[in-house]
Amino acid sequence: MVFSHSEDVSLANPFGPVASGWDEAAATMERASSLYKDGEIIGIETLRKSVTPELAYIVEEERFRIKVAGSEELSPVALRTTSIFRPEEGTWKVVHRHADPITTPQPAESVIQE
Repeated sequence: MVFSHSEDVSLANPFGPVASGWDEAAATMERASSLYKDGEIIGIETLRKSVTPELAYIVEEERFRIKVAGSEELSPVALRTTSIFRPEEGTWKVVHRHADPITTPQPAESVIQE
């Protein structure tokens, strides 16, 4: 994916709060990529998508096996992702991406923070 380098780009990944602006988003991606190594993609399932001349989005479930946070064991990981794109200089670029590990129904109590 090619990310926009604009100040309105945002990134929400499973490792922390939303990063806003290209500098924060790039630093967040760098940190996230340092937590993964030696993996393989198992599959990417497109759940929803829509395209207009000004904006597009795609909702996917990404599954992979990867070494997480220094582990030497490959672990299965599944992420629910949403990416929003807009055309910039003739290329569709990501202006927002959200990823979280919620890929199955959760009880209402799962949102309670203690």
